[in-house]
Amino acid sequence: MNIPSELKYTKDHEWVKIDGDVATVGITDFAQGELGDIVYVEVETLDETLDKDEVFGTVEAVKTVSDLFLPLSGEIIEFNESLEDEPEKVNTDPYGDGWMIKIKISDASQAQELMSDADYKDLIGG
Repeated sequence: MNIPSELKYTKDHEWVKIDGDVATVGITDFAQGELGDIVYVEVETLDETLDKDEVFGTVEAVKTVSDLFLPLSGEIIEFNESLEDEPEKVNTDPYGDGWMIKIKISDASQAQELMSDADYKDLIGG
């Protein structure tokens, strides 16, 4: 299972890459594997400011629909529009082309609450 050490993680199986005051967010390799074939990614919160742990969208797989939770408070400034036509990118490249949103972080101190790769491995029993 792929759990890149340079990323941060949440208990809800999102990954976070922080670059200055912008965070890129997607779901982990573990999460996409549990969901199965992803057929749709919906994010209707573009240009909205949300609090940490609020639902920012949903991911639909053949078997189920799961909410996506914001890992850090901030404004959603970008959605990976390529997922509208190719949601399977989340399955094939969850940490690359399968990223979902970018957030302009409003409270950088929240990043300290995110998990390291080792903590995330412990969470999923890896």
